[in-house]
Amino acid sequence: MRTCRSKSRIRTQTSLDEDAYREAKAEARQQGISLAEFLRRLVAAGIRHRRTREGKWMRHAGALASGDPDASQSVNDVVYGRPRS
Repeated sequence: MRTCRSKSRIRTQTSLDEDAYREAKAEARQQGISLAEFLRRLVAAGIRHRRTREGKWMRHAGALASGDPDASQSVNDVVYGRPRS
């Protein structure tokens, strides 16, 4: 992938398979926008969705290790009120 910087955007080059290209191009045309703008919006929406879905607390998942091999069992007991199956 090749990139070069401009004032507020980074120009990048990528490859799509033929079907994805055709579908993206058709969707962009239907929305009355360029393929580049369609892809920018798609990437931004995907990032927003991931951030919303994960929540802020997920950024810390796996940051600590208790060393207790039964720790996940204890968490399931507390969170779900039942032992892990």
